[in-house]
Amino acid sequence: MNLQEQYENLLGLNLQELENLAAGFGQPRYRGRQIYHGIYVRRARDLAALSDLSREFRSALASHHSIAYPKVEREFASHDGSVRYLFRLPDDNRVETVYMPEEDRTTLCLSSQVGCALDCRFCFTALLGARRNLTAGEIIGQVLAVTTAQNVPRGARLNLVFMGMGEPMLNLPQVTSAVAILADPKGVGVTLRRITVSTVGIVPRIEEFAQISVRPKLAISLNASNDQQRSALMPINQKYPLADLLRVCRAYPLRPWEHITFEYVLLDGVNDSDEDARRVADLLRDLRAKVNLIPYNSGPNLPYRAPRFERVVAFQKILTDRRIPTFIRISRGQDIFAACGQLSLEGQVA
Repeated sequence: MNLQEQYENLLGLNLQELENLAAGFGQPRYRGRQIYHGIYVRRARDLAALSDLSREFRSALASHHSIAYPKVEREFASHDGSVRYLFRLPDDNRVETVYMPEEDRTTLCLSSQVGCALDCRFCFTALLGARRNLTAGEIIGQVLAVTTAQNVPRGARLNLVFMGMGEPMLNLPQVTSAVAILADPKGVGVTLRRITVSTVGIVPRIEEFAQISVRPKLAISLNASNDQQRSALMPINQKYPLADLLRVCRAYPLRPWEHITFEYVLLDGVNDSDEDARRVADLLRDLRAKVNLIPYNSGPNLPYRAPRFERVVAFQKILTDRRIPTFIRISRGQDIFAACGQLSLEGQVA
């Protein structure tokens, strides 16, 4: 057994859980608040750094608990400044996180599962299959490990997008537990407006997600303009077809500042025609929505390729002419297999 596995990781425990933990050691509950502040605000990496606790309490904690970030096994740096992190978890599974700096903000692309079960035909993560869910601590650990490594201070303009490995809606309890701590002003402190959870369209989980109290923004991977096309690309559409998906989107309780984002990966000769664009506009015409067009990020073992940029612009124009806000997103980190849909543990160490 990995030494790290012998101790319960304090990462992922919320304020109440840490207060209960302190009480279990015979300490006042406010000691749990001090641990919470130390882990998530001060970013303490070990129990010895929690200097506002007594030496005796720290020693007692250390006999059962640790503050364990995921281990950085390798880093892959792109010419555009992005970095793909390959993390090794205590059970020797691996997961990837992408750091994407821009002039006025930083974005982290987070994973919610090791691998993915959904078998989208154009996605490299699907080639791994499903392995396991990540814990809330492993999700938060990605954020803290990368922001620490990159010296991103607390309070910086930080965007978190659950668009890495896995389907967040199939790990919803752990994702929402992590988000509650990430978005807590007394925790990691990332505003909810800067956290986005992306899904292929698990209808009952979207309905559940709509009701959570600390709710980030919602993005949906659309990627097709009709059921036949979408089922061929995304087998989940056979269970939750477009009519059901759009029904829950229309019922979704948007806040005044909020849109549903629809992501549309453009595949040359597959889903990128003018007729596809017109059908997408018809699907979304009565929704408060915006569309991100993502030219496909190619790689080995899959047959698809990106359309010419002129085709992407033409697709965008058809949507914008129909009053649907539409943006072209050129993925970062393509040269290091860190772009949208490319995460597949490429280049991992055995």
